[in-house]
Amino acid sequence: MAIVTKQLRITGRVQGVGFRFYTERKARELGVTGWVRNRRDGSVEAVVQGTSGTVETMIAWARRGPPSAVVAEVRVTDATGDFVTFEAWPTE
Repeated sequence: MAIVTKQLRITGRVQGVGFRFYTERKARELGVTGWVRNRRDGSVEAVVQGTSGTVETMIAWARRGPPSAVVAEVRVTDATGDFVTFEAWPTE
């Protein structure tokens, strides 16, 4: 089964609403690896790695986000890396 890695840049009202916490929880629930962090520009960035189905499910979830988020856009690009777990990283 092929493993895919995608980078997500999520914009809207996505900071201060638990987006990183919920992203980490959803990724672990799906068995996706990678990381998530807030960006200084107010966006959230994530790299997700897993089977194409689980990564697509994670992207679909990111388009909605947690209950208090208002997602304006999710930009998805190909990424690289090799991840064992899913982690929340410090703001950059």
